[in-house]
Amino acid sequence: MDMHELEETLARLPSVNAVRVAGGKDGIREVHVLASPDKAPKQVVRDVQTLALARFGITIDRRAISVVQIGPDRIDPGDDRPAIMGVHEIPEGARTTVAVTLGWHGQEYVGTATGPAAPSARLRLVGEAALRAVEDLLPDEALALDAVGSPAVGMRTVMVVVVVSTGERGEEVSVGSALSHGDDSEATVRAVLDALNRRISRS
Repeated sequence: MDMHELEETLARLPSVNAVRVAGGKDGIREVHVLASPDKAPKQVVRDVQTLALARFGITIDRRAISVVQIGPDRIDPGDDRPAIMGVHEIPEGARTTVAVTLGWHGQEYVGTATGPAAPSARLRLVGEAALRAVEDLLPDEALALDAVGSPAVGMRTVMVVVVVSTGERGEEVSVGSALSHGDDSEATVRAVLDALNRRISRS
């Protein structure tokens, strides 16, 4: 199986900007998709599965497909808060780098985090990358991600983060949350901003 040909073919899908396929002797292990936000992530996954099966006769487990969507955030541009300009993932073998770009007062702030290319570690990397971007807005504070998770709240998925900061006021612990509308990565960044927005607005 020509992985490069598969990547190029999948990248032609509507809403898909880039694809990276990781495979071995046992077949395809992971498919990382960078997509625009005009389709739900689940639909992007189904499109990838359908095209791979129809064009190459390959069945890809949906659990092996990760989708990262980038696009303007839903935050009101008139609000004096950072807006999410993009979240994207760069696979590098067994490791991956997540980059989060925030827009604020006409400037862009980028934070990155690198770690294991494992689904269980992905949201922590997103949260850490978001904190690195926020640190540029709060240069007098050091920020650390204490925890990130999605506790069950009724029938909805809610991302919750706990952020620890140290600065002139000593150590502070902040909690932020955000509803996930099918994109847990964006919801994680919004939860980080929710935890720190009051502090950012005072900077």
